[in-house]
Amino acid sequence: MSQGSQEEYNGKWVAVDDYLVSHLVQSDPVLEQVLKNNHQAGLPAHDVAPNQGKLLALLAQITGAQKVLEIGTLGAYSTLWLARALPALGKVVTLEADPHHARVAKTNIELAGLQDKITLHVGPAAQTLPGLQAEAPFDLIFIDADKPGNPLYLEWALKLSKPGTLIIGDNVVREGAVVDPHSDDARVQGVRRFIEMIEQEPRLSATALQTVGSKGWDGFVLARVTG
Repeated sequence: MSQGSQEEYNGKWVAVDDYLVSHLVQSDPVLEQVLKNNHQAGLPAHDVAPNQGKLLALLAQITGAQKVLEIGTLGAYSTLWLARALPALGKVVTLEADPHHARVAKTNIELAGLQDKITLHVGPAAQTLPGLQAEAPFDLIFIDADKPGNPLYLEWALKLSKPGTLIIGDNVVREGAVVDPHSDDARVQGVRRFIEMIEQEPRLSATALQTVGSKGWDGFVLARVTG
């Protein structure tokens, strides 16, 4: 595909996302300010798109989730979508390795008035995950952190889950690079191992979908703990 054709496709993907969001995702000044805060603070533009945030909220509601674990907070945009979807006594525990990201996230959580519903742990997830065993099991687990760590995060997701827990793994297509077994990109190899572990895990029933839109070409895994 020529560069011009690819740019045309990308433009259409964004236009379609904009159209869908304008009709199906209610405008929200707080969430819009959160995205502005993240940009002004120099955070990478890795927040989920608004329609993807709404999908996370719907999945939390469909599963009847009361306790959610998020691995990878960034600026807390997806965290807020999840927290708002939970019942009054619901709780989101979110993990962020980068102290700067965590400071921005804390500001955004307070802006949304959800500090009583969200617990933010700062530090590498490999260090903070073991301390969550007393809070388990979680009803929904959203994995959206560094992709080389995905295999470890899946191991912990299984330890912190119960039958019926929904595990969501984001950014698993990598613009198609996931099909390359010889990729020298550690993120691609982390995602490939993650998917293969899910395939081999008898306690999981899973699928994955490709997505295109304002965030480019990517996709996510949905895995339900069955036993």
